[in-house]
Amino acid sequence: MNIAKPFLTRARSHPHLQALTSSQGSLSFAELAQRVSSLAGGLRNGLGLEPGSRVMLWMENRNEFLELLFATWAAGLCAVPVNAKLHAREVAPIVLDSGASIIFTSGSLQSGLMDALGSLPDSRPVVVVDDDQYQALARALPMACAEVAPTDLAWLFYTSGTTGVPKGAMLSHRNLMTMCLQYYADVDHVQPGQTMLHAAALSHGSGLYALPHLFSGGHQVIEQGFETDAVFEALQRYADVSMFAAPTMLSRLTRAAQGINNCAGNLLTAYYGGGPMYVNDLLKTLDIFGPRLFQVYGQGESPMTITGLSKFDHQGNRDEAHLARLASCGTARTGTEINVVDVDGNALPLGELGEVVTRGDTRMMGYWNNEKATAATIKAGWLWTGDIGVLDEKGYLTLRDRSKDMIIRGGSNIYPREIEEVLLRHPDIIEVSVIGRANEDLGEEPVAFVVVKPGAAVSGEELDNMCLENMARFKRPREYFMTDSLPKNNYGKILKTELRKQLVKGGQ
Repeated sequence: MNIAKPFLTRARSHPHLQALTSSQGSLSFAELAQRVSSLAGGLRNGLGLEPGSRVMLWMENRNEFLELLFATWAAGLCAVPVNAKLHAREVAPIVLDSGASIIFTSGSLQSGLMDALGSLPDSRPVVVVDDDQYQALARALPMACAEVAPTDLAWLFYTSGTTGVPKGAMLSHRNLMTMCLQYYADVDHVQPGQTMLHAAALSHGSGLYALPHLFSGGHQVIEQGFETDAVFEALQRYADVSMFAAPTMLSRLTRAAQGINNCAGNLLTAYYGGGPMYVNDLLKTLDIFGPRLFQVYGQGESPMTITGLSKFDHQGNRDEAHLARLASCGTARTGTEINVVDVDGNALPLGELGEVVTRGDTRMMGYWNNEKATAATIKAGWLWTGDIGVLDEKGYLTLRDRSKDMIIRGGSNIYPREIEEVLLRHPDIIEVSVIGRANEDLGEEPVAFVVVKPGAAVSGEELDNMCLENMARFKRPREYFMTDSLPKNNYGKILKTELRKQLVKGGQ
């Protein structure tokens, strides 16, 4: 079944329910369905896109993101959502790899995108959703929802590996439908008129969880970004509010809630994930918002769907068993299997550390045009997550470490090698190593240890400018430590564990 059909079905049965609300205005289910069907017709018949063509969406949170997402599926095409925080130069390789036939973006991002696309070997059309061309597409002759196979590609999500090279995780219509059914089974069964608040990026988990809400008549309230005051206002204004939040967002809300009466308002469920939630922070959040939290553990390769710590599991008397449960990321989601294995893929006894693997109908089909990466990640049907964890006798999974050196800043992934490769372009830098440093507001932030040529002088401002010219602002190191050498083992590998110890001592 086409993943767009349940939404169109709900629009027929409840046309007058509110579907989208943002600073741009509101759309009912009937109005949104009309725009979706017309845009689908514009994509297929007006622009002549062939079934299965990739459609890139690179824009901030706004109504057009969701209407284009469903129009892409209704037209039998594949959506390529891209984080609006990325630098345009980081978007260009995704355009090239995905073979996107068309790019939809906003007026604020257009200029940088056009400059970056100039370096590609061939051109492709760019449509700015603020312009008349887009509105003309939205007035095209509507088309009926396209018939697709369950295994047809629906969502191509680019997630960098440790090398920083983008890899496109291929998710099918079946993958996304199973994700929605898991939401109903494990999180909440959405009722018409309930609210989904989008303060996190629509290109990621927040946008994916719009699906089960729209299928059941839920109202999508879209914020341009995360602001605590706007969230608290929405919790008071709208009915039965659910929202996705990175742990750092929950921590900021908890601190900002001090002195506010009934700050939880009409909060129904806050699901959090994308980074570690420390138990002490979680307890403070529970004190403010009560047992309305649901933790999701997943990856772009199995979105929001590996394990979950339910609202019920968040409740307890804070004894040792309860605190241990809060330190976990819950049990396997409905229809999903998990295991902890050794390097050869053998299941380990309970309580032993190993790599977390998972399988089920939400597991990606593979990486787009990357058989080598697919073979390294999917083995005998199991997705190898790269995360190190332990299972207990009750089936709760606790993550102990990441096998990769990824830094998670405010729910966004930062890969050190991306930064290191940029900094090493400086002619006076010999070596560099980037690690994560704890940050109260954002969870982690990148810092860099830099070795420069003897007699050379390199300023932090100079390095900052290099980063800002080549990558998203949120990825740049927040501090640079100049050092004579980097600690290494006998094989010449830089010891980041030693750098972390130095960091505790002040970077010396």
